Amino acid sequence: MRADAQKNYDQLLAVARQLVSEHGADTSLRDIARTAGVGLGTLYRHFPTREALLDALLRSDFDALARRAADLERSDEAGGALVAWLREAVAMTYSCRGAIALMVAAISDEESALHVSCTGLRAAGTRLLHRAQAAGAARLDMDGNDLFALISALAWLAEQPPLVPRADHLFDIICGAILTTP
Repeated sequence: MRADAQKNYDQLLAVARQLVSEHGADTSLRDIARTAGVGLGTLYRHFPTREALLDALLRSDFDALARRAADLERSDEAGGALVAWLREAVAMTYSCRGAIALMVAAISDEESALHVSCTGLRAAGTRLLHRAQAAGAARLDMDGNDLFALISALAWLAEQPPLVPRADHLFDIICGAILTTP
């Protein structure tokens, strides 16, 4: 990529990250382009769809969470590792407010620009869940889809102003339902 094109790409991602964090995933693409100081055509050359832009925003976060899961797989405490990763996954998902519905839909839509990133994230969590289940620390009737749904639900709860004060408490309740040991 040419230096000026790379600069525009990086600027678009930085502005999109800020605006999506502040206003949610349905932030106007026109506002993103304008704030980045580029034309709408430049934005669409780099990101032909909203999903492509969100994928670029989320991919680095998803990759970091996958690496974190790999690190936690080496932990002596399988249940604690699952809970730590779950907390980080919820926080990351919440930081891209409004993308939850797109992420959930992308799991079953192989054509979605978000599909690979979302299935990679689900696979990372599934490995931690299976490890906790094998150690007897997590209930056996759950799978990676259930875990991904709980991440989505917990991130959604944190977006609801009346529930924000209870978000940590609700997280603890959900973890208590997942884990078989205190």
